[in-house]
Amino acid sequence: YHDGFMPMLPGFDYVPFNDVDALKAAFTDEVAAVMIEPIQGEGGINVATAEYMQAIRQLCDEYGALMILDEVQTGLGRTGKWFGYQHYDVQPDIITLAKALGGGVPIGAMMAAPDVAASLVPGKHASTFGGNPLVCAAGIAVIETIEEENLLENAIEMGQYTRDKIEALKQKHSIIDHVRGIGLMIGIQLNEPGADIVSQCLEKGLRINCTHDTVLRFMPSMTVTKDQIDQAIEILDSVMSKEN
Repeated sequence: YHDGFMPMLPGFDYVPFNDVDALKAAFTDEVAAVMIEPIQGEGGINVATAEYMQAIRQLCDEYGALMILDEVQTGLGRTGKWFGYQHYDVQPDIITLAKALGGGVPIGAMMAAPDVAASLVPGKHASTFGGNPLVCAAGIAVIETIEEENLLENAIEMGQYTRDKIEALKQKHSIIDHVRGIGLMIGIQLNEPGADIVSQCLEKGLRINCTHDTVLRFMPSMTVTKDQIDQAIEILDSVMSKEN
């Protein structure tokens, strides 16, 4: 996923996901911050453990570092809570948001704890179109819609419904190893590459994608219904039946 974005910003060290011992070994007084997705999106819908997230918070507090969460995919209700970190009983110092916040309008935002935000005085950071009325109005409308249409609850209910349906498919298709995720952020771990499945599903009207070669990623609209999920599962079932 780094391809096309080189050279990367220097100064970052990478630690194996959910490996608390490796995390502790990487910490020194030189660490300024830890940046992490609560659920890795492009990485294959890998869900952080509570132990790992709480260890990050503890180590950041101990060493005076910041805990920065990339909630571009997990934020704004997709996991059934407003933010992914709320599943872990931790409080981050900085959160980044985008995508769902604009409901189709390009927008990005950063939220920070008061002591961190206090360092961002006028002149420290600027954006020509940042905070413009159009995208801010869209962001407000998205938040109001999520509240008024109970989309957090829908993400929980439809997410569980989808995982149950996929678990049933697993009994029929040996290509499925397991399903993982939270809310409407779901990954199907396959036993072989899934690119052909993605293309065949698209031909039948179902848009999914495949990350890390073997993980089918389901991230439907937060307004998705049971009927729509049933249609998606029916298409996936038919494609996997052909693959078998």
